[in-house]
Amino acid sequence: MIIQSLAACVLVVLALFGAPARAQSRGELLYATHCIACHTTQVHWRDQRLATDWNSLQAQVVRWQAAGSLNWSEEDIVAVTQYLNDRFYGFNPSSASPVVQMPAGSGRP
Repeated sequence: MIIQSLAACVLVVLALFGAPARAQSRGELLYATHCIACHTTQVHWRDQRLATDWNSLQAQVVRWQAAGSLNWSEEDIVAVTQYLNDRFYGFNPSSASPVVQMPAGSGRP
């Protein structure tokens, strides 16, 4: 009887406090820190969304990080693109190793 009560208490504690939080990816942390204030999940689900494939999604990440003067590295851009793709879009990356496509005249290699 004591063991059953103890087991029940453990289950209640686990239910109340849940499992440990999962680690966020770098892309998710960057997005949550710099983008989520303006970009709610609705922007990713709207009919007129500008991201229609991996390259256009990445172009939007490049565009908005530049508009916010964030100066993200290529790795940061790929990380945010990957996070958004995994979370909302499900596009096939254009290659096995995503490469950042910088717009002409961006001043970055």
